[in-house]
Amino acid sequence: QVQLVESGGGLVQAGGSLRLSCAASGRTFSGYAMGWFRQAPGKEHEFVAGISWSSGSSYFADSVKGRFTISRDNAKNTVYLQMNSLKPEDTAVYYCAARRSVIVGRNPAAYDLWGQGAQVTVSS
Repeated sequence: QVQLVESGGGLVQAGGSLRLSCAASGRTFSGYAMGWFRQAPGKEHEFVAGISWSSGSSYFADSVKGRFTISRDNAKNTVYLQMNSLKPEDTAVYYCAARRSVIVGRNPAAYDLWGQGAQVTVSS
C-alpha cells in the first residue's frame, strides 16, 4: 500500500516559516484527498488543513487561516503544508493522512493512511 513520509519539521523562532512535505512511496495516491493534523502537548489531535485530489477544494482550521497554505503536486505524489508566521501554540507533532476519496474531510477517522509524524517546535 501507499506509505506516507513527512519531512521538513524542526525548530523555528516565532514569526518564522517552515514547509512540511508529505511524500508517497510505493504507489501513487491518485484519487486520494489529503489532510494535515497535529497533536500538541496535552491536547487531542486536531484538523489543520485538507485538500481534495484535484486541488479544487481546501479547508483550514480557524487557528491557521491566513498563515498556512496547503498544496499538492500529484505528479510528484507530494502534499505540502506551508506554515508562515508561526506561533508557539503551533508547536505539535504534525501528521499527514490520505483518504480514499476525492473529497477532503476534517475527521481523522475518515482517513485510511497516516504518516509517521513530524515535530514542529516554535520558540519565543
